[in-house]
Amino acid sequence: MKKIEREVSQYIDRHDLLSPSGRYLVALSGGADSVALFRMLLRMDYNVDAVHCNFKLRGEESFRDEAFCENLCREHGVAFHTVHFDTAEYAALHKLSIEMAARELRYNHFEKLRNDLDMDGICVAHHQDDNVETMLINLLRGTGLSGLTGMKPRNGYVLRPLLAVSHAHLLNYLQALGQAYVTDSTNLTTDFTRNKIRLMLVPLLTEINSVSTNNIAKTIERLAEAEKIFNSAIESHASDVTVMQEDTPRWRLGISTDRLRQTPSPEYVLFQLIRPLGFTPAQIEQIAQNFDQQTGKLWQSPTHTLVVDRQMLLVEQTMNADELARTMRIPEEGTYVFSPNVRIKVSKGAKDQGFSPSKAPHCAHLDMANIAFPLMVRHIKTADRFVPFGMRSSKLVSDFLTDRKRSYFDRQRQLAVFDANDALLWLVGERTDNRFRITERTTNFLQLDYLEI
Repeated sequence: MKKIEREVSQYIDRHDLLSPSGRYLVALSGGADSVALFRMLLRMDYNVDAVHCNFKLRGEESFRDEAFCENLCREHGVAFHTVHFDTAEYAALHKLSIEMAARELRYNHFEKLRNDLDMDGICVAHHQDDNVETMLINLLRGTGLSGLTGMKPRNGYVLRPLLAVSHAHLLNYLQALGQAYVTDSTNLTTDFTRNKIRLMLVPLLTEINSVSTNNIAKTIERLAEAEKIFNSAIESHASDVTVMQEDTPRWRLGISTDRLRQTPSPEYVLFQLIRPLGFTPAQIEQIAQNFDQQTGKLWQSPTHTLVVDRQMLLVEQTMNADELARTMRIPEEGTYVFSPNVRIKVSKGAKDQGFSPSKAPHCAHLDMANIAFPLMVRHIKTADRFVPFGMRSSKLVSDFLTDRKRSYFDRQRQLAVFDANDALLWLVGERTDNRFRITERTTNFLQLDYLEI
């Protein structure tokens, strides 16, 4: 009994999981593992409350488990918190499996209760066998190095003090204490992938090698250490290939394909950079194999767009349809709000002898003679044309911006000011239309200012 407690105590210290002065929630289901965790932490003099979730999935058995946990806590003078969930209804509403719905409900409640009670962490009873099963599940599904390291001792406020000990050792511990527990009948079925691995695959591995699970657990520990070195190297390479990370006005990530190509594993470095932005492993593999494609090739995650732009991969948050469709009517002089951080100021003036048209990119002067109000501000469209200042023939705006080496995102975000006749007056920040230029014959001018705040 003291041996297993010593092993768990050493594991807690090694991973800095619990503090003698801390306050913790213990997830108590009533099963052997959670009861062993509960009793062990009490015997180690940690300050704990217990939390139990009744998912109402097993009829009277669910209420039997709740009553057992409540009685156990009363016996040991521990505060008991319980919650009931209509798990089946939640799963149907959110289109989740029952297993995933229960997990989501459980951890959401744990975190809320932790905050409400100002606790330092949530202790859950995952043990060595659970970790082996997790690693095997990830291996069967296809995984990277991280998936082979199983569960972590700490995941935010979720703490796993028992990862170093097996389920069999926990059962022996309870037997030595003379401590009863309840059995979830669904753990004896093969309905779920994890249960199939637990009840069918693991026994087969044990038949092949009696210490197979212990060996796999040791391999997980070694891989977890190797992952630390691997992640450090990948982060260093990721920093080397990132040449731009800025507010543009939208957050943008720029990755040099030349530098990426020189890393030992372009795909893993790319994974480190863009997986948090919602790109799937399959997409990242495809991008890594095709980043030498011509400029304009793009991929999208649910939230971001990545585009090949010469020797760069550019990533930005995707503009939604409402942003792209936004227009603004300007009936007269004044300052107008196009978006939360963009203003357009319109003013008129008489051209005197000392007047000189602005050369600043965010200010334009135009001849008023042929401009019809109201003006309109919007993002450019594919068919938009104008006569760039200094030229005599019209040109597609998209071609003009491409010639100016503007990126896909710059082109998508480009604003233009039109008059009532749909004539493009000013490609904002780029060029005015030559047909409305200031000349010697100009008597009155229109001034347009683009203001960012």
